Amino acid sequence: MQAASHCYPLLHLSGRGRYTTVSNHARVNFLSLNWLPQKFDFNQGAQIQKVRKSSKLKRFYVIPNSNDGYPSLSVPKEDTTASKKDTSTVEEWENGGETFLSKWSPPRYLWRGLSVLILAGQVIIRIINGKIHWKNTLQQLERVGPKSVGVCLLTAAFVGMAFTIQFVREFTRLGLNRSVGGVLALAFSRELSPVVTSIVVAGRIGSAFAAELGTMQVSEQTDTLRVLGANPVDYLVTPRVIASCIALPFLTLMCFTVGMASSALLADGVYGISINIILDSAQRALRSWDLISAMIKSQVFGAIISIISCAWGVTTLGGAKGVGESTTSAVVLSLVGIFIADFALSYCFFQGAGDSLKNCV
Repeated sequence: MQAASHCYPLLHLSGRGRYTTVSNHARVNFLSLNWLPQKFDFNQGAQIQKVRKSSKLKRFYVIPNSNDGYPSLSVPKEDTTASKKDTSTVEEWENGGETFLSKWSPPRYLWRGLSVLILAGQVIIRIINGKIHWKNTLQQLERVGPKSVGVCLLTAAFVGMAFTIQFVREFTRLGLNRSVGGVLALAFSRELSPVVTSIVVAGRIGSAFAAELGTMQVSEQTDTLRVLGANPVDYLVTPRVIASCIALPFLTLMCFTVGMASSALLADGVYGISINIILDSAQRALRSWDLISAMIKSQVFGAIISIISCAWGVTTLGGAKGVGESTTSAVVLSLVGIFIADFALSYCFFQGAGDSLKNCV
């Protein structure tokens, strides 16, 4: 009787109202509602931690606790029974109202792949609109071009000599000495020079792009650029893409020249095929479209390397470990993209039966 005399209603909620006020200094840990109102207003220090939904309208009472002086929540006995449907509803609200796909998030490789496409579109739009940071572009052009010449030419020379060893001895046995220069020229101009140059640039420049932008991302330097009013795409990504697309064609032409020279010297010194014969055969076999296609390929490869490396860099997570993983995956995906693009471009550029070597036989 004494406890009943101290009972007083805490709140009474109905599903019709859009606004609900919770008063008193009570701490409500679990609140069960029939119809969840659209807005709560907690006055006078009232606190609430979790909201549960029930199927019936309920009235709550607060009974003062004689031990610590804080009120405790009391629910009528007839309101504590619930059906199986109500139990499942309460469990759903206890789990935060989760649905089937509430915790699903797309895989990281999926949204990273989408970031490559989005970044490529942003770069194209900014180039068309003339939003180019020329100082950074010249710095990146110097880095991709002149500072990469040495390793590219060295690689092209040894690849050319190795390629010469594999087939010149067979051509000599068949008596096709005058076809050696044409085969070398076509192989270097159409496939070897753009692909080898792009592989070297992907390992040297693509990894540097991914590591730099990844470090800037995890250290929040890209956020600092946004605070200062500079767009990271304009300041960091677009100069690297432009520099790669400009430098790769020139590197490809130089690699083609060095590869042909090294092959001719090796054929003359080891197999006794005159350099004049090789150069004359190459001149007869080569056409202007062969060199143009090589430059187009190298431009596409440069765009692939720079965009993938920059996209993987700006989406880096996880500190130093994430930077290393982004760098590795950027180089691997750049190489895969180069090989796929090389097949697609070769299929488009060189269809049907060729007649380039008929003048060299």
